[in-house]
Amino acid sequence: MALLEVKNLIKKYGRTEAVRGVSFAIPQGTCFGLLGPNGAGKTTTIEVIEDIIAPTKGEILYKGRPRTDTFRAEVGILFQQTALLSFLTVHETLATFQNLYTKTADLQELIAMCHLQDFLNQYNDRISGGQRQRFMLALALVNKPELVFLDEPSTGLDPQARRNLWEVVQKIKAGGRTIVLTTHNMEEAQALCDEIAIMDYGRIIARGSPAELIKRHCGGVTVELPATSFNPSLPPLSVPFQVVQDRIEMMTDDLNGFVAELVAKNVNLKDMAVRSPNLEDVFLTLTGRQLRE
Repeated sequence: MALLEVKNLIKKYGRTEAVRGVSFAIPQGTCFGLLGPNGAGKTTTIEVIEDIIAPTKGEILYKGRPRTDTFRAEVGILFQQTALLSFLTVHETLATFQNLYTKTADLQELIAMCHLQDFLNQYNDRISGGQRQRFMLALALVNKPELVFLDEPSTGLDPQARRNLWEVVQKIKAGGRTIVLTTHNMEEAQALCDEIAIMDYGRIIARGSPAELIKRHCGGVTVELPATSFNPSLPPLSVPFQVVQDRIEMMTDDLNGFVAELVAKNVNLKDMAVRSPNLEDVFLTLTGRQLRE
C-alpha cells in the first residue's frame, strides 16, 4: 500500500486550471521528485497535498485513508523560506518546536544527524546558508514524521553545502522515511530520487526512475564543439545540430562512427566534449528550452 496517493487532483483559480487531473502514488521509504518549469503547477500540487490550500476536485489518501485533522502533525515540511525569531538560538528554537508536538524526535539524534553541533548556541540570524538549511531540515523532522516535504532544499547553497545536505537527506531516506522533493536542480533530483514525475501545464507528462526517463527520452550521447570549429563550407553532417551560446551540440547513437565522420570532414576536434544524457536533457527535451517567468 502506498503511503501517499493522489487521485485525479484538480485545482482551479477562477477559470484558470492550475492542476489538471494529476494522479500518482508514493511507496513508503522512497524519495519522489516532482519537477517542472515555472508555472507547471507543481507548487500548487504540493500545497494541496500538504493541506495548505484546498483542492477543487480529487482525492488525497494518506496511509490508505483520507487525511484527518492530525495529518499536519504527522508530516514534516521544509519550505523554501521560513521566518525564525532572531533573538532565539538554534538550540532554543529546536526545543521550542519540540514542545509543539506530542510525538517528538530525540533532539540529540537530530543534532548529530543534521550536523548542528558547531552552531547550537548561535542566534538564528547569525548562521550561514548551509547551516540554516540543515537546521530547517532538523525542524522539519522534530515531530518524527513519516512523510517529509522538501521544497527546493539546496537553493542558494555552494557545492560543498549542497552535497552535505544531500548526505543528510540520504540518511533520512535510509531510516525508512518517505520524501517528496521539488527542485529545479536536475543533478539533485537525479542523485536523490527513486522516482520522478515531470509536470507541465498542470499535467504529469512523464514519470519513472531517473534511469528510465533518460533511456526513454534521451538515447545516445551528446557531442559538443566550439562553434569556431565549424567551417561555413562544411559538408552536411549525418546528424542534426543546434547552436547553444557559442557551442554546437549534436546527438548520436554511434559515437565512433560520428567521430570518424567529423575527422573525415576535417572538423577540429581539439575542444570536443562528449557527455552521456542526464536528467537535465530529459527535462529540456520534454519541456523545451524557452525561458518561462
